Amino acid sequence: MIAPTDDLRDTRVLVTGVGGPAGLAVMRALPAHGAQVVAADADPSAAGLRLATERVRLPRYEDPAFADAVLATAQQLRCTAVVPTLAEELRVLTPRTRAFGDAGIGTWFPGMVALDLCLDKWRFARALDVAGVPTPATALDGIGSVPGPWIVKPRSGRGSRDVHAVDTPSDAAWACRHVTDPIVQHRCTGREFTVDALVEPGGDLVAAVPRWRLETKAGISTKGMTFADDAVVDAARRALAAVGLRGAANVQGFVGPDGAVRIVEINPRFSGGLPLSLAAGADLVGQYVRVAHGLPIERDRLAFTPGVAMVRYLESVFVRP
Repeated sequence: MIAPTDDLRDTRVLVTGVGGPAGLAVMRALPAHGAQVVAADADPSAAGLRLATERVRLPRYEDPAFADAVLATAQQLRCTAVVPTLAEELRVLTPRTRAFGDAGIGTWFPGMVALDLCLDKWRFARALDVAGVPTPATALDGIGSVPGPWIVKPRSGRGSRDVHAVDTPSDAAWACRHVTDPIVQHRCTGREFTVDALVEPGGDLVAAVPRWRLETKAGISTKGMTFADDAVVDAARRALAAVGLRGAANVQGFVGPDGAVRIVEINPRFSGGLPLSLAAGADLVGQYVRVAHGLPIERDRLAFTPGVAMVRYLESVFVRP
């Protein structure tokens, strides 16, 4: 487990998306560092809002008022930094980075080019191909020359929404007709993994915690185990460099039966399975927030223990009025 610190004792951090497991993990990790947390979400029933001492509702990220609302809320509640935990929020907030800085509010948002590459699965696959990073063969709106079996999924999307595993060309054609703006990928076999990563502003991969995805629900890892594998970390490093991503990320891929590593996607945010990486000792949240406050990364606090298992990512919470 991560040893508590008080390095951030004078900070107040606005954490968005606290209805999801990543947001919950971030808000739970920060008090050990002495930080005060302001929990934010658009859903009034979000678990994080019920669990937080200070809470606020925000518009949804699709609302044109979202970015202004986040900035105004952070100013009114005297927050010193903002940590978004939804990639779609980052796309709206990143263009306002200077406005947050001018208001004295720390951020560590990724660049727009990297965001666009990660959130567009077709462009992401092409970027990895150009960089020579192994990734499944991918086609746009049809199987093309991609060998089966296949995965059909939206070009933009997250989790397991509208994702179809198909085995025949006719089933692939059906899925393409029923998925908005689809891409088709060769369906990988082998062991599925996620690497929880932190890339410093200069581009160095300073933290990489690989974990097997032993069980998933709605695209979120609910059972897993950390492991050490230089080939997996190297593939994650090369993929992150190919898209130019900085900050928090989770890299997903497969180790095939032949031992080959293939990268499937990168999410430019903390992952739903983050609690496992934190439990294994990697201080991903604390170091991210340090950078947002202009403090140096403490690399010795990013080591982790392989073989740590997670059997359930979040305990049941019952709140009575």
